[in-house]
Amino acid sequence: MNSVFEVQKTIREILLKVLDHHSLEQLNKIPDGFSNNLIWNIGHCISSQQVLIYKLSGLPTMVSDELIAKYRKGTKPEGDVSQAEVDEIRALLSTTLQQTEKDFDNKVFVDYNEYTTSLGFTLKNIDGALSFNNYHEGIHTGIVMSIRKFV
Repeated sequence: MNSVFEVQKTIREILLKVLDHHSLEQLNKIPDGFSNNLIWNIGHCISSQQVLIYKLSGLPTMVSDELIAKYRKGTKPEGDVSQAEVDEIRALLSTTLQQTEKDFDNKVFVDYNEYTTSLGFTLKNIDGALSFNNYHEGIHTGIVMSIRKFV
């Protein structure tokens, strides 16, 4: 599973660079033709990872229920985020990945509640969830790369 975590680490490093090279105004801007912004996509990656990996394993998440609700599937930005929230998301990009890898190595993920994604793919265990999460974060990283051209 090391390669799964290496892929996620690479994705998260790309997202960190986006945070580091864009102003708060740019992170919050929703370009014409898009329904969300840079910071929403990055927050959504964290929120979804916590749901796909922890909640579906019956484990507590590392982030607040409020953050999960704000960035969950089907939401969109309801207003500009503060610099403090950007800083929290920046920190969570690293800490959630590091803790997930530790938890996986320590065999914390015992149970998994089967879940069929909106794409029709059924997640049956933690291995499938980790792989699918990388696919999902890759999609949103692609969206981020598109949005940044317009902000």
